[in-house]
Amino acid sequence: MQTNFTKKQQEDPEIKNTEDILRKCVHCGMCNATCPTFQVSGDELDGPRGRIYLIKDMIENNKAPTEKVVKHIDGCLSCYACMTTCPSGVNYMHIIDHGRNHIERNYKRPFLDILLRSMLSYVLPRPNIFLLLGWLTKITKPLSFLMPRKIKNMVALMPTNFPKAQHKAKNIHKPEGKIVARVILLTGCVQKVIAPQINDSTINILNRHGVEVHVSQEVSCCGSLNHHLGKEKLAHSSFIQNINAWTNISATSHIDAILVNTSGCGTTLKDYGFIFENHPDKSLRKKAKQVSELAKDVTEYLGKNIKLNFIKNDKSYKIAYHSACSMQHGQKVHQQPMNLLKNSGNTILEIPDGHLCCGSAGTYNLLQDKMASELLKRKVENIDKIKPDFISAGNIGCITQIETGSSIPIVHTIELLDWFTGGSKPKQIRTE
Repeated sequence: MQTNFTKKQQEDPEIKNTEDILRKCVHCGMCNATCPTFQVSGDELDGPRGRIYLIKDMIENNKAPTEKVVKHIDGCLSCYACMTTCPSGVNYMHIIDHGRNHIERNYKRPFLDILLRSMLSYVLPRPNIFLLLGWLTKITKPLSFLMPRKIKNMVALMPTNFPKAQHKAKNIHKPEGKIVARVILLTGCVQKVIAPQINDSTINILNRHGVEVHVSQEVSCCGSLNHHLGKEKLAHSSFIQNINAWTNISATSHIDAILVNTSGCGTTLKDYGFIFENHPDKSLRKKAKQVSELAKDVTEYLGKNIKLNFIKNDKSYKIAYHSACSMQHGQKVHQQPMNLLKNSGNTILEIPDGHLCCGSAGTYNLLQDKMASELLKRKVENIDKIKPDFISAGNIGCITQIETGSSIPIVHTIELLDWFTGGSKPKQIRTE
């Protein structure tokens, strides 16, 4: 793609990086073939190629975003299926991040939009406040018919119960026997409120196989939520806090990996090194790179580093594996979780059109509910075609989204692996 950035513009590292990415684009349009929003709307501007043109025009000409441009950029899921498809290696992730930052700096959103985005930005990364809002929402659900559509949708997606974690909040979870490795675990902000059993299962299976687990109480949100909302300063504040907390742990104990069981968070952690590669603080640049290199999805780590001791079950199950977009496209982790599940002696079914998003995408199903609902409908229809006993997924957002549209139990992959290696049966799976 031809670009016309000025020499002055190219002095900005963010613009220079965007230009380098744009020049790789050959306009082939293969990205549109796997873009979920383009598949639904058929509008060129709802596909990666169209959005790239819009972002290029804004940034190259330093234009204030129009309502139409914002509509199409906001409509992007950040599923990164286009990056898996692209034959030219266009890093769409970094382009869309730049576009969102530009919009946040230069566009005045409608009041309700500002209110909703600010509320999500403030509440979701703070577990205690999110929990409080959850209980308030439970009380006000009967009145949801009086609320605006988007708020009504948020209320509908809010869980009605908040289970307690098995493991108490502490810095180190030690295995009973010999320690074979030490890892840091990111427990997630939303996840620890609505599904703490995922973290419990992660700690259980790691401890059972001799892995010592460190959890920093200084870390809450990975920063992804604000990052994708274009709230760059807030996101960077979380990034830096996390980087410092984790490098402080690694300075006193040898750490083999920083494990993530929320795949959306994992994609962002692996990008910390890029985000800070031009930061004036050399120490921060070094630490950010270190964190990115250590970051692994929990199934990615188990598949490569730990030999799991599977127990023999009386029954083999048909498990539909939903490959979260942030996992398969963002992190390029796809086969590893399925291999682990296959090794447990079960039949693993790939979902038709499994590369297409379920519609969750962080806060997308809250802010873009119409498109999210259509994508959910398509995902559930494809799951129903293969008739699984239950569904496995590696991301809390996908789990929350899919369970609103399907009666088939959906369980985090690590909960299943914990069960198949001697842990308790996930409560979501019906008693036989």
